[in-house]
Amino acid sequence: MIKLLLLEDDHVLAESLIELLQSENFDIVHVLNSQKALDETFLQKFDLLLLDVNVPLFNGFELLKSLRDSGDKTPAIFLTALTDIASLSKGFDVGADDYIKKPLDFDELLIRINAILKKQYHTYSNELTLDDFHFFIEKNELYKSDIFIPLTPYELKLVLLFFKNINTTLTKDFLIDSLDDFKDISEGALRVHITNLRKIGLPIATIKGIGYRFASSWKKCFFKVFYYLFF
Repeated sequence: MIKLLLLEDDHVLAESLIELLQSENFDIVHVLNSQKALDETFLQKFDLLLLDVNVPLFNGFELLKSLRDSGDKTPAIFLTALTDIASLSKGFDVGADDYIKKPLDFDELLIRINAILKKQYHTYSNELTLDDFHFFIEKNELYKSDIFIPLTPYELKLVLLFFKNINTTLTKDFLIDSLDDFKDISEGALRVHITNLRKIGLPIATIKGIGYRFASSWKKCFFKVFYYLFF
């Protein structure tokens, strides 16, 4: 199921949007402020972001700019009452894929959402990136900036799993099951390979008692700073 993040602090509008989108079989995560939106993007992967601009804590423009700076390329649509050209320009400058002015036409919104999702999946890139790292799927090769990083077949498959699940916690059991075409798979062997990948700089965090998360080192730092400032 396609998962959307909705950042909207207007409860009435949010309820209407959730009802509409769920009727189209979208999985919706609704948040009321930008910090909660940031938290959710850190915890799970979304197919599309629907963002209001004037929301509590820090605005939607700042949120999306931070996500783009951290390497998060999730498509985003601004839903806003700001109709001036300067705001429109700002929205696209920080990385929006579309900008829809309120009051919303729900039919138009669905058309635009589906167009972006269709384009996203049709143009799925052969190159997966996070920070300075680039993984080329067809060549099955990892680069840091322009430098080739040699890896074992086991490590290459592990890296691909992480790149396909950026900002998502992967359990140890999931990783071991996904690598079952290799012999002698164990939690200890997995831990050794994770350590080797960390040595080349891949930002793999241990989630105690659960597994591992692959996320931008910049994004983790940004998350901690905002948590400290607002909580």
